[in-house]
Amino acid sequence: MRFSPMIAIPLAAATFLALAACTTGDEASSGAAGAGGGGKVEKVGLMLQDISNPFFAAMQTRMQEEAEAKGFDLNVQDGRQDLGTQNDQIDAMIQQQVDLILINAVDSEGIGSAVARAKAAGIVVVAVDVDASGADAAVTTDNVLAGKQSCEALVDKIGGKGNILVIEGTPTSAPQDRVKGCDEVLKAHPDIKVVARQAGKNDRASGLDLATDMLTANKDVVGIFAINDPEALGADLAVQQAGRTGITITGVDASPEAVIALKDAKSNLWATPAQDPGGMAVKAFEVGTQIVQGNPPKDRVTLLEPKLVTRDTVNDYKGW
Repeated sequence: MRFSPMIAIPLAAATFLALAACTTGDEASSGAAGAGGGGKVEKVGLMLQDISNPFFAAMQTRMQEEAEAKGFDLNVQDGRQDLGTQNDQIDAMIQQQVDLILINAVDSEGIGSAVARAKAAGIVVVAVDVDASGADAAVTTDNVLAGKQSCEALVDKIGGKGNILVIEGTPTSAPQDRVKGCDEVLKAHPDIKVVARQAGKNDRASGLDLATDMLTANKDVVGIFAINDPEALGADLAVQQAGRTGITITGVDASPEAVIALKDAKSNLWATPAQDPGGMAVKAFEVGTQIVQGNPPKDRVTLLEPKLVTRDTVNDYKGW
C-alpha cells in the first residue's frame, strides 16, 4: 500500500521525522510540480481537523481508497483542533515536497500564513469542507444552505414559535456559514427567540456541556440548533440527562451516529442535512490535480448541495 496515514506530533521537528518516514525517497521529483503546470501528483498531504470525528474519519478512509486506486502516496495528519499543530504539519510537508495539500483547517483565517508558505514552495493547496485563507481552491458543502435546511426543519417542527438555543462551532467557514443560514431563517420567524447561544468545539463533549449550561439557565426551551451532528448529539444527551421533554434538536452532517439517533424513539434529534465527506475529499483531490496540471477551476469555490434527512425520511437515506 502506498498511503501512510499518521498522527501528528505537536513539535515541528518530531512531525517532520514522522512525515519523512513515509516518503519514497524521491523528493526531487515532486515539490514544485504545481507551480509550472503539467506536473504529476505523486505525494498528497491530507490534513484533518480531528480524526476522532467520524466525519473526518470518513474523509481519511475514502482518500486511502483513492490512493490505492490511483497510486499516489497519501500522508494523513490529525490537527487535533490545534492551529499550531497544523502550522507545523504544513512546514513538514513543505520539507517533504508534497505536490498537493488538501487541508481541513482548524482556523480558516489563522492558517493563512502557513498556506502562503506552502504556495511559495510551489505546493498546490486546496481547502476541503471549510475554506482556508489563501488556498488555491476550496471544495465544501453549501453550508449556508445546510444551515437553512436544518433551521427550517426546526422551525416547522416547533410550529414557528418558542424559545430555542443555538450551539455554534469553531472559527472556520463551515460552522459560521451554517449559523448564517440558520439566522436567515430565524429572521423570518419573529415568534422564535434565541434565548442563548454559545460556541462549541464541534464535538459531542462541548455540545453536552454547553447545552447542559444553557438548559439550566433557560427553563422554557422548545428547540436546539447545533452546527453539526456531534454537538447535536451532545445536546440530545444533555436534554435526556436533564429529564426535559418537548425539545426538538437539529444538526448538520447526517452522520452514522445521527442516523441511529433519528431511528431511536428516545432521541430528540429530528433532522440533519446530509453531507458526503468522502466524496468531498475526492472532489478536492480532483480539483487539486487539475490545478497541478495547469487547469484551475473556473470558480475558486466548489459547493456541494446538502440533502435534508429527517425522522420521516431516514429509512430512505443511504448514508456515508
